[in-house]
Amino acid sequence: MKTVDIVKWVATAIQLVGYGMTGLNMTPWNVYFFFAGIFLWFAVGAMWKDKAIMVVHVGAFISLMIGHLNAPQFKGGQRMHPKVYHTRYA
Repeated sequence: MKTVDIVKWVATAIQLVGYGMTGLNMTPWNVYFFFAGIFLWFAVGAMWKDKAIMVVHVGAFISLMIGHLNAPQFKGGQRMHPKVYHTRYA
């Protein structure tokens, strides 16, 4: 198996774990997995010399970083615990 094939499958597995963590509201760990997957997929794009893959993952990195830096824990807000059910909207 080629190096690029290993990297793309590792990146895919990491991204899937990130999606699962998002579904389970496991923040900020989900974001860290997405960053790792984005970096690895960018590396795959570079190995393939595929600018489209590289551009989409730079865009994903930028949007994810903006969202992460604007999250309540970085803005002095109260971060809700994922296991606590709030009745604020009920």
